[in-house]
Amino acid sequence: MTTQDFLTKTHGDSTPEDLLKTTSTTVERLLKEVYPDYSSFGDGSFTISQGSSMVSIVVRPFTASETCVECTANVVYGAEISPAIMKFLLRKNAELHFGGFGLLFDGTITFSYSFPGTHLDKEEFHTALTSVAIISDYYDDEIVAAAGGKRAMDMNIVDLEAN
Repeated sequence: MTTQDFLTKTHGDSTPEDLLKTTSTTVERLLKEVYPDYSSFGDGSFTISQGSSMVSIVVRPFTASETCVECTANVVYGAEISPAIMKFLLRKNAELHFGGFGLLFDGTITFSYSFPGTHLDKEEFHTALTSVAIISDYYDDEIVAAAGGKRAMDMNIVDLEAN
């Protein structure tokens, strides 16, 4: 059973479109207050930059009565994914209060944090977004030193197309 099948079975049908739009509007209003230089893609997704990180914010469906706000930063591209770096990332996941490191299909190391969006407040949103930005900005240098690769901010379009 997929996660979405489980959620549908236990929490009802998919998230209504008006709930997604309301959450997107709230996210955009909060971004204007705390990160006025944000970018909007007009589809419930946004980005902010802080230090060497770029964080994407996406409003996603969750249940019939709840949305999910996902904040994700691509931290390092092209690192050597060894048992040592995997162990390092898993240990950091156990230590960090908010979010966790992940690994995309192409080997990109990410950091993300997701939280309910229907009753989002400014402090919760700001804490989550800032945590993802600061953690990814801090650990990108450590990961590159330990496993090689490039920080997300050091990538250019040629590098991204090669991945």
